[in-house]
Amino acid sequence: MKYAVVTGSSSGIGEAITQKLLQMGYGVYGISRNISQHVHKQHYHHISADLTDQQSVVTVAKELEHKNIFILVNCAGFGVFAPHEEIDFSTINTMVQLNLTTPMILTKSVLRSLKKEGGYLININSIEALRSSKFAALYSATKAGLKAFGDALFEETRKSDLSITNINPDMTQTPFYTQLRFDVAQDENAKLLASDIAHAVEHILTMRKGAVVSEYTIRSLHFGITKKTIK
Repeated sequence: MKYAVVTGSSSGIGEAITQKLLQMGYGVYGISRNISQHVHKQHYHHISADLTDQQSVVTVAKELEHKNIFILVNCAGFGVFAPHEEIDFSTINTMVQLNLTTPMILTKSVLRSLKKEGGYLININSIEALRSSKFAALYSATKAGLKAFGDALFEETRKSDLSITNINPDMTQTPFYTQLRFDVAQDENAKLLASDIAHAVEHILTMRKGAVVSEYTIRSLHFGITKKTIK
């Protein structure tokens, strides 16, 4: 059995990708603080870790170095959208750690295995990695940084059989927006579902190996957004 590592596997896009990989016959090491109640337990191995804490990430990375990993999906992340001067220092450090530094560390830990196995590195970025939006300077910078990391690593490892893809989803209905002042629209055609991203991963993994979709941008058919009432 071939094994995948998925960060943020307990909810949202990470959970949907984990379920898809298990359905496809892969074993999955899911990394998150909490274990999902919806993931089938057979061939699923939960690694409990706080991916915003660098020492915790390094500990997990050292554990993964000794495993044969075929797929790494860097999915865990969060966003804060506000004027940059209003974002506190700790939030800046935490977001850079989770969205950018953690994927780099975990990728380093399994890269030799991914190259040896001819596997897949998949970064779940954001549409914000491709555009400049107000109140998104910090979040966009972390996602654009992860995209640049994937793009450069693709060129670096191109003599191997490793496939690297950056997926850039538009607004997706997940718990990502729970603490934010806005949410996805109610219109089904004005939002993405986590399953849409999971299907993209399936597409990437089932293509002819000699062809690589290095950039996979998924947009909703219509534009929509729901503003929350601030109490």
